[in-house]
Amino acid sequence: MRNFSDRQIIAIMLAASFASTIGGLPFNALPILLGTLADTFHLSPQQAGLLGSSCFAGYLAGTLAAALFIDRLNWRRLTLGCALGAATALLVSSRLPIEGQYPIWAAVGFFAALMTCLGMRIIGELPNKERALGVRQGIELSTTAAVLFALPPLFIAPYGYPGAATALAGIILLLSLSALRLPNHGDMPSASAEARAEKHPPALLAYAALVILFLFLTGEIGLWAFLERIGNAIPLAPAELGTVFAVLKLLGGAAALGAAAIGSRFGFRAPHLLALGMISLGLILLATAKSFLPYAIGAWIWEVGLTFSCIFQTAAIARFDVSGRSIMLVPAAFALASMLGPGMAGFLVSGGFAILLWLALSCAFVPALAYGFVFARRLHAPGAAGV
Repeated sequence: MRNFSDRQIIAIMLAASFASTIGGLPFNALPILLGTLADTFHLSPQQAGLLGSSCFAGYLAGTLAAALFIDRLNWRRLTLGCALGAATALLVSSRLPIEGQYPIWAAVGFFAALMTCLGMRIIGELPNKERALGVRQGIELSTTAAVLFALPPLFIAPYGYPGAATALAGIILLLSLSALRLPNHGDMPSASAEARAEKHPPALLAYAALVILFLFLTGEIGLWAFLERIGNAIPLAPAELGTVFAVLKLLGGAAALGAAAIGSRFGFRAPHLLALGMISLGLILLATAKSFLPYAIGAWIWEVGLTFSCIFQTAAIARFDVSGRSIMLVPAAFALASMLGPGMAGFLVSGGFAILLWLALSCAFVPALAYGFVFARRLHAPGAAGV
């Protein structure tokens, strides 16, 4: 970044990561929130799945809106405004019957998407994208781990869904203080994504990679939305589930920081094949789990594989497209997958969880095959960052 010291770059990276964490909280807490809603309102799997999909319908709308006006607004005010909007929606949600939850959760998704897009927009300007993306994901998942550790025993057990929604609203407002260290659009380097786009139009491979990311996320997000229900069916106690999800996000954060340290050191094929192996092993353990330990280990291994795959897929999209446009579409791919995945999963699990686990495994093969064999030569080729 021109005219920015290393210390300033780190400060911007951290501030953008915390802004992105605001956007990621509703998704990362989705299994706990949907499970608590299902218990509070006695929801069917189909109703719970559609509620998750409505959240990400709003998320998709937010990603499209961000592409239109995010560079026209003051980023600090945007962060504070979106945090206030998401927190208010959650507080209103804590007071409504089930019929009123669908539009409110769409609003939560909308404000969360703006924060995610803002974080990606800023990080897309930083050098060493693997490191920046890994740090962003590590901060987001570590923060989520603390939230998931505290929510079940301190708020859900005594207060149910209203307690969870109120606590999450307070956490979002606290994280919004990171806005004080965010740069404004005019403070970014003059060689912005828009300026680069005039010389380097997005590569077609970047759009193909976005489709692959969408297919991968559809299966994994569908599983994620019902991961708590899989543990509940064993059955596990609420405190045990809270421990699983807290450690899960800590491991995801550690995996993200590990991906940041690895970068492209071991090539581009190996990380995707490693991610497939971990996801496959995690799903096998989840499918055969009859008690706490195999369920927990399976969920943790699956999360590490998921984190690795997401980071390296996003970094590959950035390498395929030096204009910076395509990385702004990553949240949109995530939103589309998040709309389709939970709703589809809700119908699949009516007869049990086996079909859902097979779907997640099938979708995990898509990026492994693409990056392991189809895209490998292009990523290794000279000038691959700008194909």
